[in-house]
Amino acid sequence: MTLETLQNTIRSEVGVLLYFSGEKCNVCHALRPKFKEAFDTHLPLLKQIYLDAHENIEISAHFQVFSVPTMIVFLDGREFAREGRNVSLHQLISQLERPYSIMNS
Repeated sequence: MTLETLQNTIRSEVGVLLYFSGEKCNVCHALRPKFKEAFDTHLPLLKQIYLDAHENIEISAHFQVFSVPTMIVFLDGREFAREGRNVSLHQLISQLERPYSIMNS
């Protein structure tokens, strides 16, 4: 994926989750299925994109991702939430549910 393609996706979708991880990040691998399940259940129309931060250096630098895991949520083309390292899945879902439901009603 190129930065240009990703930016076009962010602009064209109502909502996008960028999940930055790393191949050697055990926390990233443990959290990813939990995030996928929670977002599939509570925010199913949010497009989920998973990126290896080390393989996508240009994209990681553009979005100022310096540690993994990092989750960035875009709503209507704008960054709405950013969480990293010690993220509360429940808190992030709660923060997104209301604007998500308004945008998708």
